[in-house]
Formats: sequence, C-alpha cells, structure tokens
Amino acid sequence: MGGLSSDRRFILGIIFALWRICLAKETPANFVFGDSLVEAGNNNYIVTLSKADYPPNGIDFGKPTGRYTNGRTIIDIIGQNLGFKGFTPPYLAPTTAGPVILKGANYASGGGGILNETGKIFVGRINMDAQIDNFANTRQDIISSIGLPAALQLLRRALFSVTIGSNDFINNYLAPVISEAERKSIPPETFVGILISRLRLQLTRLYKLDARKMVVVNVGPIGCIPYQREVNLADPDSCVEFPNQLAQSFNAKLRTLVTTLNTNLPGAEFVYADVYRIVEDIIENHTSYGFENTNSACCRVAGRYGGLIPCGPQPSKVCMDRSKYVFWDPYHPSDASNMIIARRLLYGDLSDISPMNVVQLLQSS
Repeated sequence: MGGLSSDRRFILGIIFALWRICLAKETPANFVFGDSLVEAGNNNYIVTLSKADYPPNGIDFGKPTGRYTNGRTIIDIIGQNLGFKGFTPPYLAPTTAGPVILKGANYASGGGGILNETGKIFVGRINMDAQIDNFANTRQDIISSIGLPAALQLLRRALFSVTIGSNDFINNYLAPVISEAERKSIPPETFVGILISRLRLQLTRLYKLDARKMVVVNVGPIGCIPYQREVNLADPDSCVEFPNQLAQSFNAKLRTLVTTLNTNLPGAEFVYADVYRIVEDIIENHTSYGFENTNSACCRVAGRYGGLIPCGPQPSKVCMDRSKYVFWDPYHPSDASNMIIARRLLYGDLSDISPMNVVQLLQSS
C-alpha cells in the first residue's frame, strides 16, 4: 500500500535511463575548470606538493586517481546523472587526445586559484588563467579535427563549469605565511574586489572561446572545514566566522557578476550555484541526511579534528563508515556530501542554483 508496483518501478527506470541518454546526446561535451574540489588528476603530471594520487584517497573509487576525496567529485556525479559515458578525463593525461577531447576535458588543479600567485606554497599548480590557456589549445584541436562550424556547435551546446576561489582565501589571504601586517594592508573588501575583477575577465575570456552554458560555483563555508576548526581555536565547536564572512562577501559579488555577464554577453547562459548554502544546510541538518560527523576529517593524521595534516599514506587513519562523514579530509567533502551537492545542482530550485538548475540549463535552446 502506498508504494509503486515492481512493474511501474521498472517502467519508470527505463524512462529515466532513456531520458539520461537523450540528455547526454544533447550535451556533447563537458569542460571542467577549478581546484581540488573538482580535480580529476592533472596534478599527477606536474611537480607539485599538492597531490592526491596515493591511498587512502580514492578508497571508494577503486583506486587513487588524483581526486581529493574517497570517491567521486561533484562533477563526476553530475556527469553520471546526465548519462555521460565515463568520467571527464584530466587534460594533462596522455590519453586525453584525439577523439577523446570531443567529449570534453577537466582542467582543474589542486592548489589552483583565480589569482596566479595563489597556491605558490605548493610550488606547482595550474591557476585559472593557465587552465583557460589549456582549454584554448583544446578548442583549436577540436576545430582542426571537425572544422569550425561543427566545433562552434559542439562548444556552444557543451556544459562548462567553474569551481574556484577557495584557495584564494585558504592558501593566499588566510595562509599562515601571510603576516597580520600584510593582511591588514589589503582590507577584505579590497581583496574580494580583486578576485571578482580577475574572475570577470576569465569568465568573459571563456565566453569569447565559445563557452555559453556555464555553471559558476560559489565558495563554500570554508570556516567549517576541519582545517579551519583546527587552526582557529577560539570556539572549536563552531565554524570559524571570519573565513565564512570572506566567502559570503565574495559570493554576493559573484552572484551579481553572473547576472551582469548574462545581461551583457549575448547568448550567455551562466548559472550561479550556491554551494555555500547547500553545504551549510548539510552541516546544520546533518542527521536528516544521514550524517553523524560534521566537523572532523574521515581520513585523519593529527589534530582534534584531523585537520592539521593532509590525508596521505600511513599513518593516516580512515573512519569505518565514510557515508557518515561530511568531510573526507581537512579540506574536501566526502563522496556522500558530493552526492547531495551534485543532485541539488542538477535538480534544485532557485535557492540552490539560479536562474535555472543544470538539467534545465542543458534543456534550454
């Protein structure tokens, strides 16, 4: 009583599978820009201190790949739900060539930021300007492969996503190597303004390279990650206020920027993804999502919250049930969190993603 019969469930399953196949055909390619939240392994191929190509990373993915989580990234899950065949490959992988690039590429890099100086503590990283340079190369390869008219059609129907900005705070403005005097010389509102001005140029450049359907992801509640809880002990049981204020300031200006670009760039369909709100909701209402731990890293080495040292080989300890933890390591969400975030970006209402969700974006003409 009150449930679907097995026949109806079977039919609905077939309808949903066909819908995903059709949507994947309508969306020929997936181009991903960002930082470690969406990286798929580019840092495996550069000299950098920011790597995740070792266990226990990828413990639920089957093997470590360079993803900074136990399983899939948000973009991986979105691609699966849209019916894409396989995961969008890292740009620097030798196999990301030939016909493969016609389905897209992932340019994201752990430690990367909007500003070129962001993440310099890691030595190597691919910041947003360089990621766009790499995409420009891919675009030219696509044109050479299928011709300009077909390339323009492919690119303007493709899904683009930009997930960047967290490192500009965590590994730049808030980095321990920055003295308090240096930080005070650039007020928070000035720094946020610098980031937005630079990102405006970067998103506009992507548009000029034929990106039309773009998901622009805001900065999450970085004051709630285990690392920030660890290094700011004023109230260790609460999220740290100042980093979250920085994120909120940036996000407010980012929302305005997305609206402005949609108004000023003909044919642009940029959407603003409010991951800050989604993650905040997950933390505040964690029990309703099945989580038990909202403040500690599942993969931990040292610290009250496991937030002092990045996840790595021994002596890292991994929690027994990863599905109960919001955070995988000191900085990154678990696969279980990424699943919730991804589904809300795919199907969410205007409070999660505006002016439309990812499915609606891809269905628009």
